[in-house]
Amino acid sequence: MLTAAPPPEPAARTHPAELALLASVFVVAACGLVYELAAGALASYLLGDSVLQFSTIIGTYLFAMGIGSWLSKFIQHQLVAQFLRIELLVAFIGGLMPALLFVAHNSLPASADLPFRVMLYGLVGLIGILAGLEIPLVMRILKAHFAPRWALSDLVSQVLTFDYLGALVVAVAFPLLFVPHLGLVRTGVFFGLLNAAVAVWVLYAFRGDLRRWRAHAAACFGVVAVLVAAMAGADRLTTWAEDSFYGEDIVVRESSAYQRVVLTSGDAGVRLYLNGNLQFHSRDEYRYHEVLVHPAMAAFSAQGGPKRVLVLGGGDGLAVREVLKHPSVEHITLVELDPHITNIFTRKPLLRQLNGGALQSPKLHIVHSDAYTWLETRAAEGGEPFDVIVIDFPDPTNFSLGKLYTTSFYQRAETALAAGGYLVVQTTSPLFARKSYWTVVATLEAVGLRTTPLHVHVPSFGEWGFVIAGRRPWQPPQTLPPGLRFLTVEGLPALLQFPPDMARVPAEPNRLSNQALVATFEQEWGRVR
Repeated sequence: MLTAAPPPEPAARTHPAELALLASVFVVAACGLVYELAAGALASYLLGDSVLQFSTIIGTYLFAMGIGSWLSKFIQHQLVAQFLRIELLVAFIGGLMPALLFVAHNSLPASADLPFRVMLYGLVGLIGILAGLEIPLVMRILKAHFAPRWALSDLVSQVLTFDYLGALVVAVAFPLLFVPHLGLVRTGVFFGLLNAAVAVWVLYAFRGDLRRWRAHAAACFGVVAVLVAAMAGADRLTTWAEDSFYGEDIVVRESSAYQRVVLTSGDAGVRLYLNGNLQFHSRDEYRYHEVLVHPAMAAFSAQGGPKRVLVLGGGDGLAVREVLKHPSVEHITLVELDPHITNIFTRKPLLRQLNGGALQSPKLHIVHSDAYTWLETRAAEGGEPFDVIVIDFPDPTNFSLGKLYTTSFYQRAETALAAGGYLVVQTTSPLFARKSYWTVVATLEAVGLRTTPLHVHVPSFGEWGFVIAGRRPWQPPQTLPPGLRFLTVEGLPALLQFPPDMARVPAEPNRLSNQALVATFEQEWGRVR
């Protein structure tokens, strides 16, 4: 006789608190990564834009998380209460960390670099330890309160899935959404409030398990109140910090997806800073841009004058301004990564006056793209070559910029160059960063180009270097455009003379596989700071 199979057991329903606790894993993972990224960005802004800063911050944070995970085994009692306290500490310290670091950097004397670094890495280490405690405690709370539903493999799988998803979302949103719209200070506070929200939810959902519920409620209220006040005063704090740092009237203070843009205007003139690094001073930028553009442009005059010109970088339009002084030019392509820069220098009357309205020239075509990728795509698609290529990138302070100084990049640039054309590269200071300068020269030569090094004194920067390169030797031009403020035909030979303290030193080409230039640059400029 056949017996009926027993009816299937109804699927266990997921408790709402269980889902909310898993969601809190997503939030704490996102918050932890934000504090790590904010610390790295601040270290780059305040101590120098270098891969070293992000590497050491990330390493310190991950090491501290490991310590926190190890320490979690010593927490044996009142797991929910301990988790709530940790969330409040992370919210308070992490949320206020960017503001505290800004205040400390602008309050300490310029020579107090070590105390600031101790504070920076101390905060990163403390937040890392607290973040390392969070996930093990969540796992143990889930196991303690929902034991019938969780096998160990399922528990680890679910928690780590939410953890990694939170990290993924914030890794994308941090540079593209939060920093451009909120800034670093308010981004830190915002995620501090998210950590505090997790603590408030734990206070409510596990109120029956908490001793001294009123004390925990008061702590939650206090942390939230402080963070709300910090959010309200964030703009004022950022303004004070930047005013103290730059020391002049700031007319532009904006963040793009790529960098912090600050423009100051005072009696001495206008200065542009990207991530705290001076890009130009209106008082003497003409020296830089005249030497960058005209020796290469004018040398092409024997062939009827350059008609097609490519400018890589230089979204401020100052190099384009100089290019337009050559009447033979018919078409200019400007490739600038950050549309924020070209937008500012197009819409601000003060800046349009500096570049002479160059960015609105009918001869100019602007492309917002990574120059490396753009050249690679153009090489695949083909296209009419350029008579002159002007390369005006920021210094190679990190690997993202360093790739624009490699043999791979210069090979791509060379394919876009007309047979008799020239390219010219800004190449940092041959005095302060001597080996870095000659590394760029060696890199251009490694791709088969013939180089002509030259330098000029720019008071805002000191001695600054450039390299003209082409398939044929460069010959000094016999004429220059009228109206130049610094450069003359008679003065050109002096720019080619390198005294002993700037003379060539042995240097290996900078290749994409090693990017040795980034480390060399950091080492040399680190001695100057």
